[in-house]
Amino acid sequence: MKAEWMSDARKIPGEVMNFIRRIAVRAIEEKHYSPKLVSELLGIDRTSIYDWLRNYRHQGEQALDTGKAPGGDWVITSDIDQWLKDTILNSTPADHGYDTVLWTLNIIVDLLKEKFNLWVSDSTVAIHLHRLDLSCQHPCYRAFGQDPVKVDRYLNKEFPEIQRLAKELKADIVFEDESSVRINTRSGRTWGLVGSPPRVRVSDDRSGYHMLSMVSAAGELIYRVERRTINSSVYIDFLKMALANRPHPLIVIADHASYHDSQVVRKFADANRDKIRLFFLPAHSPEMNPDEQVWNEIKHRGVEKKPIKNKSDLEYRLYGGLEKLKKNVEKVCSFFKLKNTKYAGLDECTA
Repeated sequence: MKAEWMSDARKIPGEVMNFIRRIAVRAIEEKHYSPKLVSELLGIDRTSIYDWLRNYRHQGEQALDTGKAPGGDWVITSDIDQWLKDTILNSTPADHGYDTVLWTLNIIVDLLKEKFNLWVSDSTVAIHLHRLDLSCQHPCYRAFGQDPVKVDRYLNKEFPEIQRLAKELKADIVFEDESSVRINTRSGRTWGLVGSPPRVRVSDDRSGYHMLSMVSAAGELIYRVERRTINSSVYIDFLKMALANRPHPLIVIADHASYHDSQVVRKFADANRDKIRLFFLPAHSPEMNPDEQVWNEIKHRGVEKKPIKNKSDLEYRLYGGLEKLKKNVEKVCSFFKLKNTKYAGLDECTA
């Protein structure tokens, strides 16, 4: 089969053409072959051969190098670039009538057509987005119910007051949360043939465990694995375990789960006021709780990628993962160094 470049020299890579031009010019200038013969031997139009000779004779050998193809002027102006950046950073496609909150190149292309009557390809848009220091990323989702005013009050008033109380009581501040994991819950990816998803044998058992944990900015992790559904009674049992043989009082900060603020739990806290105080995060603000990262480690980076065979195997792996994390003080400290949790961190994490 005849290759495309044999009938169209434009298909030949620029670096290769650099050598072909030099060979052709040398054959004519030094070996005294006729331009016609060189043209026929190389399959290059005779006009191109004469152009090479003329460029060589007037500008030297560097004139035989492949030049960069001239590009057209940018059709997206600096003003459009600024609009593009502001629009992507400060709105979602839903604000512009699309049934999605995630930006895609196709949507941006459509908006440029609509607003500026500008017809550009998605690759051109991608180039501009990179020039604007934008990239395609996994978003951080925020709940509709989150109240920015309450978040601001918590960060700038409530939590500083909690810190002052902790200093006065010589108490430890911990963040608490719960989660659950089932045997058949899976996450992660693996390699396989394109178009043929790999098959992995797993259990279809739907049973699992509930977990409670709390972490401190000093790297402490306290946890409990429960067969029972978490309610006020189970929660109080966990708080009692955390208080056992503890030299300092505990200030516990948790979300607004119903059993965290139940009458039974309040009575327990009031009866043990010298040992424990309970406070709450702003509603719908899980990203502000450092303890959420425990579940990222244990579930999404741990057991959900393991070959869990049965419930006892799951229990074994949960305890193993939690105990390993408990010993990794530096890792627990890192939970307080994220963008949304560093407000609760220490200047220097110590074991």
